[in-house]
Amino acid sequence: MKKKIDFNTLFMIFVVVALVAVATWVVPGGEYLREFKDGKTLVVPNSFNYVQSNPQGLGALFMSPLTGFVQASLIIGFLMIIGGAFSILQRTGAIIVSVQRMAFSFSKKPRYEKYFIPITMIIFSVAGSIFGSSEEALPFILIFIPLAYSMGYDSIVGTSIPFLGMAAGFAGSTLNPFTIGIAQSIAELPLYSGLEFRLVIWIISTSVMITFVMMYAAKVKSNPNISPMYEIDMERKQTMHIDKTNAGEFTLQHKLVLISFGLAMIILIIGILSYKWYITELGALFLALGIITGLLGKLKLNEITDAFKDGARDMVGVALIIGCARAILVIASDGKIMDTMLFSLAGIIQNLHPILASQAMFITQGIINFFVHSASGQAMLTMPVMSPLADVVGVSRQIAVLAFQFGEGWINPILPTSGVTMGVLGLARIPWPKWFKWMLPVQILFFIIALFLLVLAFLINYQ
Repeated sequence: MKKKIDFNTLFMIFVVVALVAVATWVVPGGEYLREFKDGKTLVVPNSFNYVQSNPQGLGALFMSPLTGFVQASLIIGFLMIIGGAFSILQRTGAIIVSVQRMAFSFSKKPRYEKYFIPITMIIFSVAGSIFGSSEEALPFILIFIPLAYSMGYDSIVGTSIPFLGMAAGFAGSTLNPFTIGIAQSIAELPLYSGLEFRLVIWIISTSVMITFVMMYAAKVKSNPNISPMYEIDMERKQTMHIDKTNAGEFTLQHKLVLISFGLAMIILIIGILSYKWYITELGALFLALGIITGLLGKLKLNEITDAFKDGARDMVGVALIIGCARAILVIASDGKIMDTMLFSLAGIIQNLHPILASQAMFITQGIINFFVHSASGQAMLTMPVMSPLADVVGVSRQIAVLAFQFGEGWINPILPTSGVTMGVLGLARIPWPKWFKWMLPVQILFFIIALFLLVLAFLINYQ
């Protein structure tokens, strides 16, 4: 009998770090020149030069996770604050009671339940497409998992509604300032030009993702045993005590807690849209939310602090994974092979047929995305190279932007090196190997769709 292999995510990522360190001894060092322009540090096209390599030894290998932890400290701190704040929110009992009442309402009018997944995923997709929402999915994970339980689904469905909804919109960006806005400005294209074709892409991306989630949701509802999370969810449900036959007692304390949460979400939206809030400001908002909901829920001081510590403690494993994943970029950058990789991939692309070249750009962006998870950071690294390269191979710069959009967007939800992906899975307590296996079919489908859309863009002369 074969022994089943236990895939440990943290160990797997550290192995990748070690392999990248080995690559620094083989791949020659190289650098592009950088220039500061319009508030952005950009790669200078055609400025690549081979430089003395900087192989990363054992010392650098074992120091890189700590460096990665420091570089990813904002997202790690944000996750711990969200985990703590929602632990306080859950301890007030307001979430469980509100979920129980919603479950009771759906049990009375089951015909409306089928609209819940598509409507909510479309809302999240719009946020991802227009505003570039991604990290903003994190606060909703711990809300939608109990909602999914109440409807007979599993934690994968509860996670997918906000996370994959935003991911589908992010990949099908229409007005996303972090992808389309920056990439088009670097490519010297009119801002948000080519909107009509991207609207079609958004419809395709969102429709495919909703269909995938709904098909799985229907299967898991009829047969809960097929869920990869079945045993874990069964244990989790026992602590929630969701009763679909009882609306539950909705006290004044519960109402005040939920009102404060709703106000916090309104402030979040205003802050992002009007004041360009990012992780630091959002972290402050959720820290305040945790304290306020604890007080409104009449929790004792020790209960508030203990709940916060418990929630933050649940994020430690995820924090280690994110720090270790960031170490991949640390090693590649310190070893001076990051620019060499980009230069080598660009060299391959320039010898291909225009259609194949656009598809190779997409694959290249996906490879770079494994190392660089900031959409704006990836745009500033790759687009100064890919834009003039598009002129050389005979495709429009708009198609180069499209290749970046696909490579940065559709691949993210499955990458173990993505801080947002691992943060979401940490909050949902879904092991990455289970998520990877579940997501793989739709990721393959999106890969094929991306290749097809790039061909279509070339045939219609997408400008």
